[in-house]
Amino acid sequence: MKSQRDSSTGNEMYNMSLDYNAFDALSFDCYGTLIDWERGIWDAFQPLIKVNDNAGLVREVALRSFAELENAQQAATPDMLYSDVLRHVHGRFADANGLVASALLNQEFGDSVARWPAFSDSAETLQRLKNRYRLVILSNVHDAGFAASNRHLDVEFDAIYTAEQIGSYKPDPANFDYLFNHLSKDLGIDRCRTLHVAQSLYHDHVPAKAAGMTCVWIDRQNLSSGGHWGATAAVEQWPEVDAIFADLASFADAALGV
Repeated sequence: MKSQRDSSTGNEMYNMSLDYNAFDALSFDCYGTLIDWERGIWDAFQPLIKVNDNAGLVREVALRSFAELENAQQAATPDMLYSDVLRHVHGRFADANGLVASALLNQEFGDSVARWPAFSDSAETLQRLKNRYRLVILSNVHDAGFAASNRHLDVEFDAIYTAEQIGSYKPDPANFDYLFNHLSKDLGIDRCRTLHVAQSLYHDHVPAKAAGMTCVWIDRQNLSSGGHWGATAAVEQWPEVDAIFADLASFADAALGV
């Protein structure tokens, strides 16, 4: 694996010298890749923490608890809207951490997706990539949630496929089957001409590589250099991704030959 340094950011990027001209479409995970969901989740927990006067609950522990509860809820109720998944997770998070929630606090957390911020490089970089590639979303969210998030991204995606439409949540292989079927039907693009770009090893890269996709890891959590798993479940066997970048802008520079 070849290592290069991005002189503008100081970030390391590990690039397997992909031929980016071999792809017509980029399929993106949204939350964790384009939207800073960990910051959004932590901020959305603050009303619960404040009401319970619990300043001792630290971010890393809260995000790890969220990951466990979210995965369990999505597996148990794959057709539940993501806003309702979040509402249930909030109540169970309170119980698991000795906090007292309310129906209002649970609902506010469930509706918090619209307030989760984009990463600072997302909007501008998507506009750059749009000049060369078809842009596609494959996201574990409901339609209204993504529509709200897309106002932070300020780009017109060529296709948007959500868990609400599919009826299951990644890492279920059905989500990638849906992607392949609809890329062909909606855009006339084959899976082999689609590059998957995502942060989560658990939600995205494990099932995408099992489906035979070429994958770029946007390592926002710096896991490849010993960072924390945050709000995503840990995987014991890491998939062999095809390239790793610390952020979206560095990936775009490589993909566009900058």
